[in-house]
Amino acid sequence: MAETRARGRPRAFHDKTEQNTVQSLDRALGILRVLSDSNGLTLTELAQAANQSTATVYRVLSTFQTHGMVEMDTEGQRWHVGAGAFRVGSSFLRRTKLAERARGAMQTLMRASGETANLGIESKDEVLFLTQVETHEAIRAFFPPGTRSPMHVSGIGKALLAYYPIVRVAGIMAQGLPGFTPASLTDGETLEGDLIDTRKRGYAIDNEERTEGMRCIAAPIFNAHGEPVAGLSISGPVFRLTLERAQAMGELVRTAAAGVTEATGGRVR
Repeated sequence: MAETRARGRPRAFHDKTEQNTVQSLDRALGILRVLSDSNGLTLTELAQAANQSTATVYRVLSTFQTHGMVEMDTEGQRWHVGAGAFRVGSSFLRRTKLAERARGAMQTLMRASGETANLGIESKDEVLFLTQVETHEAIRAFFPPGTRSPMHVSGIGKALLAYYPIVRVAGIMAQGLPGFTPASLTDGETLEGDLIDTRKRGYAIDNEERTEGMRCIAAPIFNAHGEPVAGLSISGPVFRLTLERAQAMGELVRTAAAGVTEATGGRVR
């Protein structure tokens, strides 16, 4: 009996060999990815970073520019990701109602805490920030959509790890726990103790573990099976988001995350 193939997939769907990929498109997307990880690059800098010739990179950029995917700052001759790329990327958020349902809770959380509220998920064993509601304070945390962070030095990451199966946590830890500040948790035993505390409290604390001078408090959002699928957090400078305020702020974040869990049909553990 012939194998039934899923709709929307060609017969060669599982064939990942080189002849079944568009190499020029692969190179172009690689250039766009390098550009997205920067704050703007000149043509020469981008070519070097992408390991491509300047002529190739310029042709790619010119093509992307016609679609609004990239823009050039004529004064500084630096290329940046454009609004077209943002519109394409935003379709990821439309795929789920999570960001939509969390928006109101984030706004309420920002007003109640006075700090920036963030929403993130796990993607390839890292935290991927989806959206945020910024505080009006002059000094504030800023995580542009698409920003990634190692899970062990992120409030949202630790809030998720605290409820992951032990085997999965061990697998992520086995990849290494690099340090970013003197406060980073770089050994498994210390991290495991922190995750136990997180489960007891119902919220995680990133205590200057990713960036010195910044603190983050996060709680998980669960799906209908009680599995952690996202995290809600507030982040700000340590002189405002003090450890003395951590418990009160933690309860705010935990309650807000529980509200998003309920609004998306999830079950709080």
